[in-house]
Amino acid sequence: MATRQGVGEDAGHARYTYRLRVSSTAGNALLAEWARCRWIWNECCARSKKAYADQEACGPARLDKMLTEARAANTWLRDGSSVPQQQTIRDFAKSRSKALKDIEDRLPQRQRAGMPKHKKKRSTAPSMNYTQRGFRLKGGRLCIAGGIDLTVVWSRELPGPPSSVRVYRDSLGHWYASFVVKTTVESLPATGRAIGIDWGVRESATTTSDAHDLVHAQHGGNAAQRLARYQRMMARRRPKRGRPTSKGYREAKRQAAKVHKKVARQRQDTSRKWAKRVVTDHDVLAVEDFRPKFLAKTTMARKAADAAIGATKAALIEMGRKHGRDIRLVHPAHTTMDCAQCGARTKHALPLSERTYTCVTCGAVSPRDKNSARVMLIRAGLNPAGADRVRAAGRPVRSRREPGIPFR
Repeated sequence: MATRQGVGEDAGHARYTYRLRVSSTAGNALLAEWARCRWIWNECCARSKKAYADQEACGPARLDKMLTEARAANTWLRDGSSVPQQQTIRDFAKSRSKALKDIEDRLPQRQRAGMPKHKKKRSTAPSMNYTQRGFRLKGGRLCIAGGIDLTVVWSRELPGPPSSVRVYRDSLGHWYASFVVKTTVESLPATGRAIGIDWGVRESATTTSDAHDLVHAQHGGNAAQRLARYQRMMARRRPKRGRPTSKGYREAKRQAAKVHKKVARQRQDTSRKWAKRVVTDHDVLAVEDFRPKFLAKTTMARKAADAAIGATKAALIEMGRKHGRDIRLVHPAHTTMDCAQCGARTKHALPLSERTYTCVTCGAVSPRDKNSARVMLIRAGLNPAGADRVRAAGRPVRSRREPGIPFR
């Protein structure tokens, strides 16, 4: 089945992913290409450690020269296509420059991209990128550089000619082709409505509209019993150090990966259907720019991961851009402490166990998450969603240029 996914910040491009039917000969050729790309990546990592802060020594031009010299001296590299090898260098240079920029900007450790690391043979999934000169579509088949022909399961047509393709293998051993295609905005009818969205753990998303709240689906919790069974099987059949894995261990590992894959697809399906409904019914979306990574270190880590806040937020933003909606990202600081009626802020942080917000200034009482969702609308310069749709009297108007409140 084809899936659509936005590419970075560019609203004019999207990825369309299709399943591949790969023969044993084509599979061996793909793994050989991946071995060459992985070797080049690891060589770039080794060079990067020697010249940690030297951008020129690890820039694309210098690494391209290194690749040319390595291909001239190594027949094994020359047997493969130069296109995915060059793209490997481009990906490495991009990730390294981003990591160095985060260090220069003195971002907190948890927000940094991290320097590129070595890719191990047994723990890294194969993934290769091809530009336009490295592939073509002929007779419904994908022909990539190196004489490798792949059968694509066309669940739907591409909206346009692809500019690049990524060929990769998932944890179940299935191969996929992800095409980057230039797209156009598919405008929806105007509704004249706005919505504020606050992310949470008890409910994945709480909005100013009761009909659009996203209840925690608990896909991971429902599959926990089956996953634990296969993990116990893996623990019992785990080989000793230095011994090869048994067939039973590999089968248990495959079944565990299958459960993980199903849960991921369930979360993706739930988030996309909800995002489509929200985008269809509203013109403007005030979304909390929440980054749930820090929740992994708390006692709510398992439930927060099952809520899939990051994936749901990405699906909502991508769906809004696809249909030309106005998306405004709101900084999450103090959104649970501000009153949506009068704008006053509590003097102390509210514990998570307290689910009702009571303003000490105006006396307004409302569910905590609903109040936060209305604060999103106010900070985005919109009216709170209500029966009268009028701003509360006496509430201070926030400037659209207020620091820390980015907009699209």
